[in-house]
Amino acid sequence: MRTILLFLFYLSIAPFSFSQTTDSLKVPVTDSVPVPTTDTVLRIINLNPYFTLHVDSVLTYDLKINRDTAGYFWFLKNIPVGLKINRDNGMLYFNAEKSYFKSGRLKYDTEYKVLLGVQNLTNPKDRVDTSFTLVFYNTEILPSRVKPSVSSTLFADEGDSLSFRIQCEEGSFPIENIRMASNMPLKNYATPKRCDDEFSWTVPFDFIKEGDTARQKILILQFIGSDKFFNKDTAVVRIIVKDGINYPVRVQEHTKVSNEIDNYIAQLKYTFKQLDRQIKKTKNTRTTFDLTSATSALGGSVVTTINNGGTNTLGKILPSFGVALVPVKEAVSPQKIQEQNTTTQIRTVIKRLNYLQSDNSLINERDPDIISKTRKLKDELKQAQMQLIDIPIMDNDGSESNQSIDKYFNDPKVNKKYKMVSKK
Repeated sequence: MRTILLFLFYLSIAPFSFSQTTDSLKVPVTDSVPVPTTDTVLRIINLNPYFTLHVDSVLTYDLKINRDTAGYFWFLKNIPVGLKINRDNGMLYFNAEKSYFKSGRLKYDTEYKVLLGVQNLTNPKDRVDTSFTLVFYNTEILPSRVKPSVSSTLFADEGDSLSFRIQCEEGSFPIENIRMASNMPLKNYATPKRCDDEFSWTVPFDFIKEGDTARQKILILQFIGSDKFFNKDTAVVRIIVKDGINYPVRVQEHTKVSNEIDNYIAQLKYTFKQLDRQIKKTKNTRTTFDLTSATSALGGSVVTTINNGGTNTLGKILPSFGVALVPVKEAVSPQKIQEQNTTTQIRTVIKRLNYLQSDNSLINERDPDIISKTRKLKDELKQAQMQLIDIPIMDNDGSESNQSIDKYFNDPKVNKKYKMVSKK
């Protein structure tokens, strides 16, 4: 009986336990069609974040939001010139006229970031702020130009320093490097490598050589700029270089020539003194012979007037003795005609060199005629040396000072012998 009751009890609770187990193993069933949720956030549903426009093209773009546009206000900030928007319906409009770019108000390949906003007129919190980028491009290629900061022709003298900037006029593709070429080799110059670099050069004093017939040269500089596609543009600058004066060197040269003339004049004065002394000694000797001859002749004439036989004979002999002294005079002390001419010639050369040296002296260290004066002194010195090339020039061994030699040369008695006397 107890077994039957237990069996009936288990039968009564079995459906309840089975239903709980089955419910715990069930998988929830989902619907394949999603239930739409309410869109509460204001959004621009068709915003393009990047616009690329060609020059002379027109942009018309209708912006949309997830609301009814009635009651909403559209606005732009940081806009480039010419961009407009309809504040009621969000219609974006732009006409990329070429005049904007020629005037410089717009530029190619420049990103313009435009701030865009839409605002609910009744609810201040119902608002969207965003942005988009606008870029303009042009298929027309504008060449870049090399523009030096100076004119195409410059003038300079030797010793001048030149410096100017190489500028660039940018086109579609900017110039990336610059090369320089010239029609003659240069030294000590700085060449530009990029735009806005400087070219500098100091004209050397030996740019125009001494043997050049033309006193000026034309230097042609070519500045060749190229972009990344190796498109090239060349600017030409002509520099006309004139003959200049290197005053420090020219002053040294003039001083050197003047010193050479002074030394040569000193040698000539010493030679003149020695030759003049020889001429003076010879003249004194010949004068002694002439006085002796004259005395013998006069004595013979006097003695013959005395009435005495012995004295008459002596009176006849004395004039013969005077005549006999003439060849002796010529043999012992011949006339120094060659020396006299040489001395006169040396004195003339000395006077001429002194005059030319005084006439070609420098006014100051920057005398504009320093080249011609130096050349004149050189030519006169050379001419004087050639004129006296056959005359042995004597060097002062130090036995006599230059002051004593000058005093002798300028002595009035000496000058009187070589002074020209006009014939009446």
